[in-house]
Amino acid sequence: MNKDAVADGHIDRILTMELARVTERAAVAAARLRGRGDEKAADQAAVDAMRTELNRLPIKGRVVIGEGERDEAPMLYIGEEVGTGDGAAVDIALDPLEGTTICAKNLPNSLAVIALAERGNMLYAPDVYMDKIAVGPGLPAGIIDITAPPADNLARLAEARGCKVSDLTACIMDRPRHARLIEEVRDSGAAIRLIGDGDVAGVIHTTDPAQTGIDIYIGIGGAPEGVLAAAALRCTGGQMQGRLLLDTPEKVARAQKMGVEDPEKVYDMTEMAAGDVLFAATGVTDGNMLSGVRFGGDSITTHTIVMRSSTGTVREIKAIHKDMDKFG
Repeated sequence: MNKDAVADGHIDRILTMELARVTERAAVAAARLRGRGDEKAADQAAVDAMRTELNRLPIKGRVVIGEGERDEAPMLYIGEEVGTGDGAAVDIALDPLEGTTICAKNLPNSLAVIALAERGNMLYAPDVYMDKIAVGPGLPAGIIDITAPPADNLARLAEARGCKVSDLTACIMDRPRHARLIEEVRDSGAAIRLIGDGDVAGVIHTTDPAQTGIDIYIGIGGAPEGVLAAAALRCTGGQMQGRLLLDTPEKVARAQKMGVEDPEKVYDMTEMAAGDVLFAATGVTDGNMLSGVRFGGDSITTHTIVMRSSTGTVREIKAIHKDMDKFG
């Protein structure tokens, strides 16, 4: 690969397909343990597989969103260098197994996820909570406002769609912290799709409401997952805002060390994932947009979505892998 692959602000398109291989490998490793009730084992298998594949890529990669900070994760921690050391200098956001509980219980929408951008173009977010709101493409700019009440956002969305608020469905994680949010959304007249885990998938589902039934994502989830979701929406033309929840002095200090100057700042999608962004996700379990890994007698089938922001290209790849040893 050309070592000046990002000199013009665009990443070599060859990496688009290479990222699919990275998420495929992680998804297959995790899928071997789905439904077995062991979240840690499934997550570790996905981490090991993703790290192996990443280190084959001709990049100077730096993990900015990973499995935790250096002292908390043995592999793919924030700040870890990956790749062969040749080629483009890039930042990487990843979640080898988005929805560990989902995978352990073999429930819908567990994914292996990764995003890549030119060095310095992804929010270096600490592993804290983030308040998020997101909608898909084809809507007027500024349609969402994270500082406004949910009813106001839903009313603006309904007006833009030319429908009633009662025709909309909001995706919210099923957590005690969202009790008031759920009440406010229901009082507005909108329906709710509660999810137990996997808010990257929840945000991505807003990109195709006709298929997923999700019109808007609202609520609090992990900041790392927020950056990954923003990367996906950058590729599809959606809109997203996020605000870090830095509610203790320790969290504020951690965020400051990572370059966060304003703890109250509202980040838009382009501030979380800027420039030319590549995104890939492979289904681990069956979901609204992606099928899970299938194990056949002499093959493995994977279903992957790959996206690129500079071209707006979205590819769905259903791959049949005959080399079983590759995913051993």
